[in-house]
Amino acid sequence: MDTKEKVKVSVIVPVYNVEKYLVRCLDSIVGQTLKDIEIICVNDGSTDGSLEILKQYAKRDKRIVIVCQDNKGLSGARNTGMAVAVGKYLGFVDSDDWIDAEFYEKLYNTAEKHNADIACASVERNYKSGRKRRKVAVVQNKVITSVKQKFVATNSPRMCFVWNKIYNRKAIQSRNLKFKEGVYFEDVGFTIRALYYLRTLVTVTGVNYHYWVNPESITRQMTDKKQQDLMAARADFIEFSKKHNIHCDERFYIRSKTTYRFLGIPLMKVYEWDTIKKYYLFALFPIFEKRISL
Repeated sequence: MDTKEKVKVSVIVPVYNVEKYLVRCLDSIVGQTLKDIEIICVNDGSTDGSLEILKQYAKRDKRIVIVCQDNKGLSGARNTGMAVAVGKYLGFVDSDDWIDAEFYEKLYNTAEKHNADIACASVERNYKSGRKRRKVAVVQNKVITSVKQKFVATNSPRMCFVWNKIYNRKAIQSRNLKFKEGVYFEDVGFTIRALYYLRTLVTVTGVNYHYWVNPESITRQMTDKKQQDLMAARADFIEFSKKHNIHCDERFYIRSKTTYRFLGIPLMKVYEWDTIKKYYLFALFPIFEKRISL
């Protein structure tokens, strides 16, 4: 690529010990029909063969930029990628996922056509068994300026995904938006602020981001740390939404969720909102609710 000005989308790929899936991911990005992209691969302290795979691809494709750092986690890798990106838009692809060949071309062209700061596509969840499930379904092209409708169109914050979108890089920089490091559910804080502060959003049909449900990933396990970070992400959304008058489904305003187990089997879940607690038998069947005095 001759000049930085030609970069239409900077694709940021955090890489940590994913040699099993990395080729599939990189092939989908290198093969994009939109050619004027840079592919920023942040090697986040990998100890397997991931870095060697990145070097092999970089030899064949000058658009690939490799940045190596000690392990900082997914958020730290994304922040590093954003710091060196030069494209008009930012895109994010996790290194065990992949995208349709026209993914960035359609998002970029639609964003440019409508002078939009965000473009959003569908998400398809893929399982090892071969089963697929649509998590975010974009069924028509829309131009949206209303904050509430931006949340509705992207199914946020329930499906607060960062990677099925592109974001105007200068608009992100102007708000100093970054990912909170050292936590799970880092997408939530970043995405809700981007949806609120950035101007027009466009939805784009006909292309998918393919999310791989990796059975080997530690993030599939609901640890105490992950549960705490989930509640913290919800609390952050509650505070932000109330401050900025964003109204969403009441499910998004859960302040706490407690699971009671016996021999590892969930017997009861208790959800607490500002004014009510709801109890679910076997974590599924509602059996009781209690009003809370403020």
